[in-house]
Amino acid sequence: MQTDFFAKLISWTRPEPPAPPAPNGDDAALTAQARELLRVLGCEELAASVRVRWNPRMSTTAGLAVYQHQLVTLNPKLSQFGGVEIDKTLRHELAHLLARHRAGRRRIAPHGAEWKRACADLGLPDEKRCHDLPLPRRKVLARHIYRCPVCKQDIRRVRPFHRRVACLDCCRAHNRGRYHDRFRLVKVPAPPDDHRG
Repeated sequence: MQTDFFAKLISWTRPEPPAPPAPNGDDAALTAQARELLRVLGCEELAASVRVRWNPRMSTTAGLAVYQHQLVTLNPKLSQFGGVEIDKTLRHELAHLLARHRAGRRRIAPHGAEWKRACADLGLPDEKRCHDLPLPRRKVLARHIYRCPVCKQDIRRVRPFHRRVACLDCCRAHNRGRYHDRFRLVKVPAPPDDHRG
């Protein structure tokens, strides 16, 4: 009987994740997998609250991490690429939650050093910031144009800024990288025939 246990332990392989369940429902198997991955890394608090959910409204994104709700949402189209891709995307998104959890109140870059370290801890040492899956891409026009009053550089945005933002190049060159109102970006009207994205 004891040899059966050890034989099973030695021959254990990572199970294939199941196909996506009903829309917007938490996936119990993937949630359990995510919690176990976090527990192994000593993140009991995050492991206790993390959830994994399929979101059928996702079209171009493979997955998304929402730290405020300790939630990982996955694109159901991942199932057509197999269990390995689902597992990789789950770990990629968990790395976002783990990096934010470890940083506490400190602000971190979404795909910065903290995220890369979390990826390595979760078994993805050379993870890229974007997937290369053949999911359809959507073209969105950048209709908001901002100009630096000093260097005259234009910055295009899909969404408008909702706070004061300065030209990073000028702040670095003339103010040791700190914000200064002199370099504050000014919104300029887009040309009427502008169709660039």
